[in-house]
Amino acid sequence: MYTGRTQPIVVDEGEFVVNESFLKTMATLIDALPVAMIFIDSQTRIIAINQEFLDVLEVTREQALGRAVREVDPNSKFPDTLLSKTADIAHKHTFRSGKTAIVHRIPIVNAEGRAIYGFGMVLFDTVENFSDMVIRNQLLETTVNHYKEQLSLLRSAEFGWDKIIGQSQLIRETKEMAKKASKTDSTTLITGQSGTGKELFANCIHMLSHRGEHPFVKVNCAAIPNELLESELFGYVEGSFTGAKKGGMIGKFELADKGSIFLDEIGDMPLGMQAKILRVLQEREVDRIGGPKPVPIDVRVIAATNKNLKKLIQEGKFREDLYYRLNVMTIEIPSLRERTGDIKELCAFLVRKIARRIGRGEAAISQRALRILMSHDWPGNIRELENVLERALNLAEGDILPPHLPAYLTQRDQLPGVGEHSLKTMLADVEKQAILRSLERHAGNKSQVAAELEISRSTLYEKMELYDIG
Repeated sequence: MYTGRTQPIVVDEGEFVVNESFLKTMATLIDALPVAMIFIDSQTRIIAINQEFLDVLEVTREQALGRAVREVDPNSKFPDTLLSKTADIAHKHTFRSGKTAIVHRIPIVNAEGRAIYGFGMVLFDTVENFSDMVIRNQLLETTVNHYKEQLSLLRSAEFGWDKIIGQSQLIRETKEMAKKASKTDSTTLITGQSGTGKELFANCIHMLSHRGEHPFVKVNCAAIPNELLESELFGYVEGSFTGAKKGGMIGKFELADKGSIFLDEIGDMPLGMQAKILRVLQEREVDRIGGPKPVPIDVRVIAATNKNLKKLIQEGKFREDLYYRLNVMTIEIPSLRERTGDIKELCAFLVRKIARRIGRGEAAISQRALRILMSHDWPGNIRELENVLERALNLAEGDILPPHLPAYLTQRDQLPGVGEHSLKTMLADVEKQAILRSLERHAGNKSQVAAELEISRSTLYEKMELYDIG
């Protein structure tokens, strides 16, 4: 059984006067409480006791008040407590009645170090109850840990690398870079057009890092007004400015302590705030608005932007020193038009996901509809594709057909004579045959094929994926 030790209660004896009025007040107070309590003087005489404690001792109030505590309970350790002037916390005690309980005994000591009173209470009326509480707490802790593990598994499943769909060379290389970033604590910069999945990559990097069980705090730097951004990021103390909340507010950086903070659209952050972010990255501490001193933090920063930061530096809109602080691990997410070979797999994944969300049955995409989707250049990237598919699923009663797609997609496919032998199809056949003949000439050497066809290797890989060339 654990027995804790603590300091006594120290009082100014001149201000702590125990008289008849005080004792009546104490008796009224402790009698109303469902916890056994006792109060003794320096001679260990009982001067106040409630009914709960009388029931434990199996005596009446008249038999207890004014008598030395050991006359009422020969096993009492209160005289030792007053002598040692050290409090006993959660001490196992057996009363004269044979009942065993967990008790507190606390001496009240004056400024000269003399024990003038003692206060006691029964924390648990039986050791069994105490043991039950310990067991319940252990079970609760085990349960909490179990659910934390389950939550971690669910979150990992939600943001695993397999949720980044695509087998093209470009996306495989991007995922490999992201996996390496997840194994470090280095600041990471994710670039790419809107709708390419920068936030999904950031989630995966955090969730699959050693910080995955800690907070992942997202901040859209473009969505928060400039005048509020500092308080949102760093917090403030009470009374630091007009309108400040009572008690102040913790900023996003502190909320992300031990975890990661995702600064999305960091290219839109004002220059003044960029300087403060730079200081956070350098010093690993934040200054609350109006705060007396910096607050140390342990946060991994993941930033993202769809803007060209180097161009912004040249225009004087982004700090060069901050750029180099952010640009430790850089991940460039390819646009959808750069990996059209992934569109078929993306469509299958998104259709299943959307169908579950909107509560409709499974659906497939017709080959004609798929060809239309693969021929589009997708300026809105995966976000645009997902919106198009959700619209189509809402319109289609069965599989997705061309009439279920938006007019801006289908009109391009409605040229006179367009069909299986359309110009687009013939050009694709010519392109495919050219790649096949070049691969045969160069015995499969893709570098030589790319050079001969005057395209990059990544473009060659994309076209090979598109035409199903092994």
